[in-house]
Amino acid sequence: MVKVTIDNDKQSLHNVRLGKDVKIFNFVNAYGCSIDDGTKVGTFVEIQKGASIGKNCKISSHTFICEGVHIADNVFVGHNVTFINDKFPRATNEDGSMQLEADWNCVETFVEDGASIGSSATILCGIRIGRKAIIGAGSVVTRDVPENAVVAGNPAKIIKYTHEVLV
Repeated sequence: MVKVTIDNDKQSLHNVRLGKDVKIFNFVNAYGCSIDDGTKVGTFVEIQKGASIGKNCKISSHTFICEGVHIADNVFVGHNVTFINDKFPRATNEDGSMQLEADWNCVETFVEDGASIGSSATILCGIRIGRKAIIGAGSVVTRDVPENAVVAGNPAKIIKYTHEVLV
């Protein structure tokens, strides 16, 4: 038997594949995505179609995970984190017509095992965040982050590695 805890009926979950022991809090909007075993999803989170979240992750409140974002296992995502999936978003085409889904290019982003993303970080599309990397709060990640790197700032820059000791 698969155990899923949904805080109450204030959810919008459509075509979501849920693993066992998933916990979803109030006011989550998720559709066409997958959330694997043991993951916790905080309030006011949106997870779009085609996104995937691995095992034992913690997705904090007010986070936006868009199509094309793939989060591996044991990842922490802080409050108010935003992922972006289009390098050149527009509302309309050159002829002035509203853009449709077919008019834009979704660029995938990957967050590898054990990474940690601080609150209010923005992750641009096409990025790979390496294993056990740490993204500082408020950072804007514009390029790949190596395994075990600690990055911070706008744009995010490597400030150390997790195996280094601060002096």
